Amino acid sequence: MGKLSLILFGPPGSGKGTQAKLLKQSLGIAHISTGDMLRERVASGDPLGQEVAGIMQAGGLVPDETVNRLVEDRITAPDCEKGFILDGFPRTVNQARLLEGLLEAKGIRPLVIHLEVDYNVIIARISGRRQCPTCGAVYSANANAPCVSEVCDYCGSTLVIRPDDREEVVGERLRAYDQQTAPVLKFLRETGVRVWDVRGDDDSPQSIARRLEGLIQEDRRNHRRPPDAETGAV
Repeated sequence: MGKLSLILFGPPGSGKGTQAKLLKQSLGIAHISTGDMLRERVASGDPLGQEVAGIMQAGGLVPDETVNRLVEDRITAPDCEKGFILDGFPRTVNQARLLEGLLEAKGIRPLVIHLEVDYNVIIARISGRRQCPTCGAVYSANANAPCVSEVCDYCGSTLVIRPDDREEVVGERLRAYDQQTAPVLKFLRETGVRVWDVRGDDDSPQSIARRLEGLIQEDRRNHRRPPDAETGAV
């Protein structure tokens, strides 16, 4: 069947990170989050981190050249030998073109899962999201609240709102998605990449993950396009 390259697609707050973590466990492949990689660089304070810190805090998109370099290096790591899940990449058509060339050169067939979520649901999700600044655990007021309000279950640190999760920044992130990222789906479909459209707000994260596992297994068994070649709607 070859190496699995799974691209999780959808607007900020659509559940890509949650689904990636669940699928990583069940599929046994690496989870690559460009957002996490960039935040790690910001925290490190190195020149690249300083360069992108202001962009991320304002809700903008980091330049393609920077993200491309990080992803290209990351997918060659040993833990990607069996496959990987891309969470937050590609976000622009230029990034998609680069990824297409990288995967084609390695003989890897990508599969896209597009999580569709109403923007009102997204705003509610993100406004209730908190992160532990010490261990990185993420909590949600709606689905994964800490046992003690505003305190991390694992290390006891006080939870914080990430700079790019502030309400005013969320609006900018959604606008950037509509203007720059949504067209990537059109590009991927036109180049023949298999795209499954799946509702990401109609069930629990665990149930959605089981649905995705079934789609992935079916696709890898059959090596065929989704039932609706235009949309792959599910």
